[in-house]
Amino acid sequence: MKPFSSSVCVLLLPKQIHTESTASVAFKMYLGITPSVTNWSPAGDEFSLILENNPLVDFVELPDNHSTLIYSNLLCGVLRGALEMVQMAVDVKFVQDTLRGDNVTEIRMKFIKRIEENLPAGDE
Repeated sequence: MKPFSSSVCVLLLPKQIHTESTASVAFKMYLGITPSVTNWSPAGDEFSLILENNPLVDFVELPDNHSTLIYSNLLCGVLRGALEMVQMAVDVKFVQDTLRGDNVTEIRMKFIKRIEENLPAGDE
């Protein structure tokens, strides 16, 4: 009997369960927090990551002349880049930020498309 490959397991799991487990493991590993995965769109291609505590802003104060700066926008770039490495194009943006006075940090993610990998001729 052959073991399941990870790609087969992903197809067998509902999207929400797979997303929640991936988000909890990755955020816990790199930031020491576990976000909530909520607000799924009816199509199932968009959701929010809610961070009750954002460790990137623990010791940060924005000056008045930079009040519109989204300090933790780095997280959006990290998420987008990591998903591009597994051939997924996503749109990632901040909706709420505790540094700007909101109760929680909310990152909205939307799946755009699966990226087709085109190998150069002879690299098969």
